Amino acid sequence: MDLRTTYLGLPLKNPLVPSASPLSRSLDTARQLEDAGAAALVMYSLFEEELQHDQEVMDAYLNNQSLGHAEATSFLPQHGDMPSRQERYLEQLQRLKQSLEIPIIASLNGVTPGGWIEHGKELQQAGADALELNVYYIAGDMQVSGSEVERRYIDLLHELRQHVTLPIAMKLSPQFSSVANIVNHLERVGAAGVSLFNRFYQPDIDIDSLRVAPQLHLSSSAESLLAMRWIAILHGRVKLTLAATGGVHDHNDALKMLLAGADVVHLCSTLLMHGPGRLTEILRGIEAWLEESPYESIEQLKGTLSQQHVGDDSAYARTNYLQLLDNYVPEA
Repeated sequence: MDLRTTYLGLPLKNPLVPSASPLSRSLDTARQLEDAGAAALVMYSLFEEELQHDQEVMDAYLNNQSLGHAEATSFLPQHGDMPSRQERYLEQLQRLKQSLEIPIIASLNGVTPGGWIEHGKELQQAGADALELNVYYIAGDMQVSGSEVERRYIDLLHELRQHVTLPIAMKLSPQFSSVANIVNHLERVGAAGVSLFNRFYQPDIDIDSLRVAPQLHLSSSAESLLAMRWIAILHGRVKLTLAATGGVHDHNDALKMLLAGADVVHLCSTLLMHGPGRLTEILRGIEAWLEESPYESIEQLKGTLSQQHVGDDSAYARTNYLQLLDNYVPEA
């Protein structure tokens, strides 16, 4: 079976790509992912806020270092002995590039245009094959309109595109009023691909301590259907790469994404739960399914059940919603 596909202009041996997660922090684990069949690897995210915090801490440290007794100053660690998160990230990127044969995609989670540009240029210089931009923005300001939120994404990409030649993928949330429209705009500005969809991890409330607490809930297969629908709607209507992310746990989930029109399938929660070997299981499941199918390659099956090819545009719209409600029978 020919499993080859293309992601952000990069030829890949198959469509399975581990997405940003702690697994890429370890060189040994990254090697295990490659050995298990990963076609590319998205690094863990570099957060601009963390870099800003590091700089503030370092500034405070350097300012205070000159205070106090002169002899005591010599016992303090030197600035060069304390690598920043950014330096550690760039070093890890270079190690991955030197040790692995698959493409390495850096992940930048930024806030300000200046931060995106500065860090994007450094990631390019360090050897990243592509760049994934994760704009994790919660529009909680009542004075900010939906169009302003969309403009934030478009402007960030436009500014970065002027300084970085790497292929850029935008990781989007499903909370836009018109997903298709924002994807169309991003393609015009220069995005090489979009990743659908980013999962906004929701805070929880601890009723015992009466505090807002962070809580990690890994995805489930049911969540993948949201991305599958929008990929099916977009396939054939845009030329950029479509990456499916969120809720892919087995080969069935992956195949649905590909049939809908995804070029690649990102994996995260299932790898965190089951380890790198899970990737091999999914890959073997796809191969076994293809052997029994009428398709001879990933390229041949890709998008065959997209909205353009199912013969009924409403299948991915209101028809499904109405049929489910009409046919639902409550349990006795």
